[in-house]
Amino acid sequence: MPTPQFPFSKPDLEAAVKQAVAAYWKVRASQARRQTEAGTQDAGTRGEVTGGLHLDAFSDLLVKIIVAAGFTASEIRLRAGVELPGFYRPTKKWDIVVVRGGRLCAAIEMKSQVGPSFGNNFNNRTEEAIGSSTDFWVAYREGALGTHQPWLGYFLLVEKAEKSTAPVRLPKAVFEPMPIFNNTSYIDRYAILCRRLVLERNYTAAALLTSPKGTTGAFEQPSAELSFEHFALSLFGHLVGAGTPRDA
Repeated sequence: MPTPQFPFSKPDLEAAVKQAVAAYWKVRASQARRQTEAGTQDAGTRGEVTGGLHLDAFSDLLVKIIVAAGFTASEIRLRAGVELPGFYRPTKKWDIVVVRGGRLCAAIEMKSQVGPSFGNNFNNRTEEAIGSSTDFWVAYREGALGTHQPWLGYFLLVEKAEKSTAPVRLPKAVFEPMPIFNNTSYIDRYAILCRRLVLERNYTAAALLTSPKGTTGAFEQPSAELSFEHFALSLFGHLVGAGTPRDA
């Protein structure tokens, strides 16, 4: 059997990510428009996401990479069959789950953040990311997820806006926050979060993208170590190893 090859060149992958970013904003806008026309508009920007599907283009892109690593459609779960056991709760739904021969090979969490409430949502996203990964790895340690060590990924797309790029004052506290958070924006803090999630092995890899609202696909990657390419190559490499031999 020939060795699987990563399905994108660097320019092709960048173009694919740009298309996925454009699709993200298009879906959000269409969902908000449908709710407005139906007279059921949610508060704030929630109407843009309560219809789901807004990160589907990224899911499709990751599925192409998973398939290129040698996995079939029946081994890749999206939307259905994505519940995995936890330690502190019975199950949690992940966005993409890859399973082969009763072995969990990979699981991916996909999130986005759009203003205006960057502060509250940053805290929520932080607690979710840490809590979900902690629950996952303790369940793995206890044997609920099999003995084959899976790849765990965290993907995040954040709106690039004035409120997410401007430095945020740190509140007074009983003890001073760590110096790394001084003079940081919410995007800076998301980058710190993602780096530390990987450093502390909460996740195998993390990706952080930023994009101005309503664009045709423009995006930035605040950190090379959190780039989509790095994330995708890490996933691909793990799955190539996990899938050999096929009946293991």
